[in-house]
Amino acid sequence: MTLTDSTTPARAGVRYGDPDFALQATSPVIEHQLRHRSVRAFLPTPVTEEELRAVVAAASSASTSSNLQAWSVVAVTDPERKRRLSDLAARQEFIVEAPLFLVWVADLDRGHRLAQRNGEPLDATAYLESTLLGVIDTALAAQNAVVALESLGLGSVFVGAVRNRPEEFAGELGLPPHSVAVFGLAVGHPDPTEDAGVKPRLPQTAVLHRETYDAGKADAGLPAYDERLAAYHRAHGLTGAWTERVLARLAGAAALGGRDGLRDALERRGLPSR
Repeated sequence: MTLTDSTTPARAGVRYGDPDFALQATSPVIEHQLRHRSVRAFLPTPVTEEELRAVVAAASSASTSSNLQAWSVVAVTDPERKRRLSDLAARQEFIVEAPLFLVWVADLDRGHRLAQRNGEPLDATAYLESTLLGVIDTALAAQNAVVALESLGLGSVFVGAVRNRPEEFAGELGLPPHSVAVFGLAVGHPDPTEDAGVKPRLPQTAVLHRETYDAGKADAGLPAYDERLAAYHRAHGLTGAWTERVLARLAGAAALGGRDGLRDALERRGLPSR
């Protein structure tokens, strides 16, 4: 741990949209993480095979429940396949433009194959806990990958819309049963002309509780956060405060983009939720 220099409080303040917020302890890793942002505009420069291998090595270094490592990742570079995947994922054009599209898969089929080869049962995969375990393992691995790729000068954006049509995604990628694409990650060298910045996050008072959960204290800072995020949106040609976006995104099944049928799709993929 090191004490902050004069630039670090500014970075932390940008992260929260609050110039008064400062960190009194930091590290190069924390400073790197404070600069994270989603990238949706990429240069045509390819991601090298060595960069991909390094990113996957970082992903493999993430924590994993019982060392099950219940995840896989499919690296897609073929332009036509990226176009087809984009069509399935709400036609988001940056999927096509990114030189690399990583599809992160909760993969319990590896365990099923082991059980089949060894003549052993694998009944626990029929329970929600196992599906949740696979999703958590996948998310931990992917977040490790994002930190790593940003350290290499690459940028990325997560794509949850791969869950809009999970069975068609599985067909396009040749996924085995007992597995499902959890999210995608468009990866490439950031286009420096993209109009984007570090989006302010909820204040620590909203997410950090001491000993017990205090909803009143946590929500007290939300009006100020709404103002900060609305200002960020205005600066980048967007509209709306955080409260509006949360309520719109969670208003009902229609806002889920087809994901309201995810439970049934998971069961058909061999991932029931008993």
